[in-house]
Amino acid sequence: MKTKLKLLFVPIMALIGFVLYGTLIASKPKRTLQPEKGCVFMTVMGEQPSDGFNRYKSNQNTQLAVRDGLQWLSQAQLPNGGYGAGSHSAQYVRDPHAVKADPATTAMVGMALLRSGVELEKGANSESLRNALNYILETIESIGDDSPYITRVRNTQIQTKLGENIDAVLAAQFLSNILDRNLTGMDKKRVVRCLDVCIARIQDGTDGNGRQKGAGWAGVLQSGMANSALESAQAVGATVDKEVLERSKKYQKDNYNDEDGTVKTDDGAGIVLYSISGSVRASAKEARKAKADIKRAKAEGKIAADAEINAETLEEIGYVSGEAQKYGTAYKVYESAKVVAQKDEVLDGFGNNGGEEFLSYLQTGESMLVNKDEDWKKWYDDIGGRILKIQNEDGSWNGHHCITSPVFCTATSLLLLTVEEDIDFLQRIGEEK
Repeated sequence: MKTKLKLLFVPIMALIGFVLYGTLIASKPKRTLQPEKGCVFMTVMGEQPSDGFNRYKSNQNTQLAVRDGLQWLSQAQLPNGGYGAGSHSAQYVRDPHAVKADPATTAMVGMALLRSGVELEKGANSESLRNALNYILETIESIGDDSPYITRVRNTQIQTKLGENIDAVLAAQFLSNILDRNLTGMDKKRVVRCLDVCIARIQDGTDGNGRQKGAGWAGVLQSGMANSALESAQAVGATVDKEVLERSKKYQKDNYNDEDGTVKTDDGAGIVLYSISGSVRASAKEARKAKADIKRAKAEGKIAADAEINAETLEEIGYVSGEAQKYGTAYKVYESAKVVAQKDEVLDGFGNNGGEEFLSYLQTGESMLVNKDEDWKKWYDDIGGRILKIQNEDGSWNGHHCITSPVFCTATSLLLLTVEEDIDFLQRIGEEK
């Protein structure tokens, strides 16, 4: 009798388990937005209207998109803990498990996980973050002092399109981000050592003009991200050569002429978008200081309430001549360049989505937060809605030219959608020391 009851009990419990599982799956919220063809940068640059897309930028839509993007990334991780974008010669390969891991792509994923609130020791996706960090650290530690790079993996999609030193640039940003969070379970000394290696590679790779050597198809983006990496490292206490950083910022700012609105695109594949986003980023920190100091002087009655923010006014409140010119110019470049970046006549990047477009958007959006620019929220809502509308049904995003990698593009899109979670750190980067 007992045997018969046991035999009857097994299928009953199996049926109950199946029903419960089905109920849980059915109750899991699903994204309702349908993927839409087109280019988010056609919206940014005025080729397609962004009006109305902000209605898609709801908290629920964003949360569901981030959830699905993170789930896709967790499944895309390689056995060694890294993530890969694939090679330039095989851009058509979209399977994340059919490519080699590379530090640049892994760093982008790591930053996306961090910004999404992932911890090292517990919680969803903690193992993915832990393994990605370990991959980055082991890669850096295994490289010799005589190598100009932090990895032996060469000819990746990201290196070819952005530059040969992009791995050190993005790894430095990732390590700075993780140091800022001071997560439980992190070997801080080890992370600091590896960050110092990345900084050394970035500084050694900066030429006399402030440009990163070994530029790729859109090398201006590598140089712009190098500027961001050095400022991020500086914000967490790393030692950065100020002269190198000044050269880097000057190179980016000089790509834009605030007098006539022209943009140098020689290092940006002829694409205005790539260069202009770097000009906005490089001038953001100095523009913020100029604006804050003028505002304070007005409040104290030192200058007229309608005084303009320029070199002359900055001298009036105590800046020495050279500094006044530097900060006054940075303010003009920032304010003018961010407007140019959204004009109708500025084309939509290469014409469709590539990782370069996503990265340019990220650079511009973060610049506005570094600057404490009050205009960032409306712009973010409009373009964030558009990003939500082009997410693939499986939770990923991918490029349609150059950087096609769904891993790289998904990580960058998640960084865009969760940028609000990093406001404190980005604004701290913008503080003058």
